[in-house]
Amino acid sequence: MGNRRKSRELAMQVLFYMDMSQGDPKELLERFCNNFTPSKQVLPFFLKLVKGVMQAGPEIDAIIERFSANWKLSRMSCVDRNVMRIAVYELLCCHDIPSKVSINEAIDVGKKFGTDESGAFINGILDSIRIAFEKNEINIKVDIQTNETS
Repeated sequence: MGNRRKSRELAMQVLFYMDMSQGDPKELLERFCNNFTPSKQVLPFFLKLVKGVMQAGPEIDAIIERFSANWKLSRMSCVDRNVMRIAVYELLCCHDIPSKVSINEAIDVGKKFGTDESGAFINGILDSIRIAFEKNEINIKVDIQTNETS
């Protein structure tokens, strides 16, 4: 498994943990990293994804809900929801990653950790978001270097 795939899987796991737990997200991230220490090769991209999703969370969630016909975020499985959060962050903020790669990685992670329907569900929503982004119909303002919302 490649370093970026491992980063995505760990990011989904920590976001799932944060989603299901009460507490300060920064403390939960620290606790997760203390228990499941990411390797030096995985850590930078893992932190970029997690911090990017944490900081742009409300914007990302609004985009996902906008493109998920008749599905509220709260009704989605926790795995699907967090896989899509990571992928949307990648699509809109990680311009060095081709959109097809982000979508395919999300589908694979969703299939691995989610249900039999996760892959198709994730693909449908993310492809709609990709199309809208390519038509400049949506954007998100996140400083990629520092991961601070503008």
